[in-house]
Amino acid sequence: MSKTGLNGTNGTVGAAGASRTRARGSGVLRCGVVGVGRMGRHHARVYAQMPDTELIGVVDANMNRAGDVAEQWNCRAFAGVDTLLAAGVDCVSVAVPTTGHLAVAQQLLAADVSCLIEKPLAGSAEEALKIKEAAEKSRGVLMVGHIERFNPIMRALRAEQATGLPIIPRFMEVHRVSPMTFRSVDVGVVMDMMIHDLDVVLMLMGGREPTEVHASGVPVITEHEDICNARLVWDLGPQGRCVANVSASRLALKTERVTRITGENAYIKIDYAAKKGTVIRRLANDIQMQEVRDQLRKGRDLTDLKWQELVNIENLTINDAEPILEEIKEFLACVRTGNKPEIDATAGFVNVRTAERIVEATRADWVGWKPKVEVAIREPGRAFTR
Repeated sequence: MSKTGLNGTNGTVGAAGASRTRARGSGVLRCGVVGVGRMGRHHARVYAQMPDTELIGVVDANMNRAGDVAEQWNCRAFAGVDTLLAAGVDCVSVAVPTTGHLAVAQQLLAADVSCLIEKPLAGSAEEALKIKEAAEKSRGVLMVGHIERFNPIMRALRAEQATGLPIIPRFMEVHRVSPMTFRSVDVGVVMDMMIHDLDVVLMLMGGREPTEVHASGVPVITEHEDICNARLVWDLGPQGRCVANVSASRLALKTERVTRITGENAYIKIDYAAKKGTVIRRLANDIQMQEVRDQLRKGRDLTDLKWQELVNIENLTINDAEPILEEIKEFLACVRTGNKPEIDATAGFVNVRTAERIVEATRADWVGWKPKVEVAIREPGRAFTR
């Protein structure tokens, strides 16, 4: 079991100081992409095709690949971040391997260039903290590309929450499995796949880190965990507790991405792959429910009572817009206004630290493994300490 070394109250991350970001206004934004592999080339495409943006250039260690993308979208190919900066950019997507996020982000943020960094923010909490500190000193915006938040079904759920009764989670069950693709084998399944669901779960918990982390995992093909199950517990004080059971595997024979949320007043099932969502809310009033309970206590036969008549079942309305397009739209809106993105450096840091705690709990019984020094917070609103 791993317990958070935070402030001892609610596990939230201290707030940063006043915003220093610079609004870019309504003019054309000069954009770039660093890393044009599988994800980066999609960022380049969106920037090149959007109105009011100009794709200045792309950077990649493989100049042939950079040249191909540059030719496709009529921009320049650069050998490094310094030459991209010299060409003049307002905002840049960072889609290099996670191990390169820190160096690239620090260079861009030091130049006050806004960054959209592909998930996860960093490969460790220590590096995520350094990126967070660089973002707090910069006049640029930093957003982390946790694209699952922009999945059509997740957007539909959040719209439902905004218009309906609030959903207070008490138990969440998350299942994400897929066949091995042999991509991202430099990290385990937690940082590769589970990080998507950790972002959603932590968002539903208001950014609050879990009080306890229990996890088990097995390395099968790589030296990292290829299968992992984590049990996260939030001690909410007088508000009770919430438990999330999160499973991830990259050794399955088929792809499944399903989340079930049981709350005080609703049950939700989300199927990301099928783009389907169901919300079941309690429809009966307290008097009706109390009558049912009383009859059950008296041993009455209620087999003729239809449960469906006591609840309200509705399907979420799906707007099937492309997730990466919606993600970049939100990023650019923050660049233009100077507003802090919802998935900012703090959210990205919390995701990475929670993932790191899961990995450490998973490896606690592995022979020859030693835990890392935890990155912690002394008091709410105070600087991070190591």
